[in-house]
Amino acid sequence: MDLGIKGRRALICASSKGLGRGCAEALAAEGVHLVLNARGGEALETTAEAIRAEYGVDVTAVAADITTEAGQAEVLSAAGPIDILVTNAGGPPPGMWTDWSRDDFIAAFDANLLTPIALIKATLPNMMDRGWGRVVNITSVAVKAPIPVLGLSNTARSGLTGYVAGVSRQVAGSGVTVNNLLPGLHDTDRLLMLDKVDAAAQGITEDAARAARTATIPAGRFGTAEEFGAACAWLCSDKAGFVIGQNILLDGGAFPGAM
Repeated sequence: MDLGIKGRRALICASSKGLGRGCAEALAAEGVHLVLNARGGEALETTAEAIRAEYGVDVTAVAADITTEAGQAEVLSAAGPIDILVTNAGGPPPGMWTDWSRDDFIAAFDANLLTPIALIKATLPNMMDRGWGRVVNITSVAVKAPIPVLGLSNTARSGLTGYVAGVSRQVAGSGVTVNNLLPGLHDTDRLLMLDKVDAAAQGITEDAARAARTATIPAGRFGTAEEFGAACAWLCSDKAGFVIGQNILLDGGAFPGAM
């Protein structure tokens, strides 16, 4: 299927690896030119070069901390007018409710709530002026089924969900869509970190922790960055122009609800 976005320009945050890279590759495969961002310059440039070689699209790599005002300014300046924005940032650390201070919550809000909002506000006006745009926020299954040890993530990402619910409907008439993708358990570095935490807490091996986590997924496996990227590319396409303010769950059937 031709997604109708060849020649568009996308900014994808946290895209040197994991789900962000999956989105970048899927968009590049559709002929979308990319602005990639991550904090680690070496890994980012490696990814950028691989995508240029594989797909023949223009790729600009900007190594900066997107959760800071200075980093946002640097990335937005390099990106210029864009058609597609994919916001993404690593989740805050797990723990217990007694562990988190005000500073911990502020850090989580900066990364997973205030940064996406800042990027949305910076890029929507040009999209609206041109009459076409796509914003996809990578959030978490935690906004639909809160995870007790991820209280920082539950709180920050739920706040973004509420923000998107309003703004998406305010801009829909301008040809701009804003939606969220909610990843469940995907085989990324984040999952490896959670396996380490669970193994240490339960006194078991990381392999045992991983097997126990896999058993919670009806699909019987973890998701891949490639299939997550494909979902992102579809949401960014001409085919998804009537999808407004939605939270699309990709979790292998783990959430037991009907809606």
